Amino acid sequence: QVQLVESGGGLVQPGGSLRLSCAASGRTFGNYGMGWFRQAPRREREFVAAITTRGGNTYYANSVKGRFTISRDNAKNTVYLQMNSLQPEDTAVYSCPAAFSWKTPTCGTDYAYWGQGTQVTVSS
Repeated sequence: QVQLVESGGGLVQPGGSLRLSCAASGRTFGNYGMGWFRQAPRREREFVAAITTRGGNTYYANSVKGRFTISRDNAKNTVYLQMNSLQPEDTAVYSCPAAFSWKTPTCGTDYAYWGQGTQVTVSS
């Protein structure tokens, strides 16, 4: 069992930055691939980024590539999402799920554990 708590969301102006954090419970955090997904009102949940267990490989949605960076610190049981050049279309609830194994890191159903999410609002 892994419990996940996201933080770092908030209101930011277009062009601004935020760093999201996701703290995980348990001693096996390093065994899980981690992702970030987001869901905007009236839209389906969408993949944002993912990172393998030791951080050797990362994956990004085309819409955030070059603007967002996913990273993890296994010693702190935490995964991060640095978001730069934020735009209004990035407004959503961001969640960080954990996957013990995945076939496709972009697929939400491959993740077993989910946090409650943190709201990110990009508006002037």
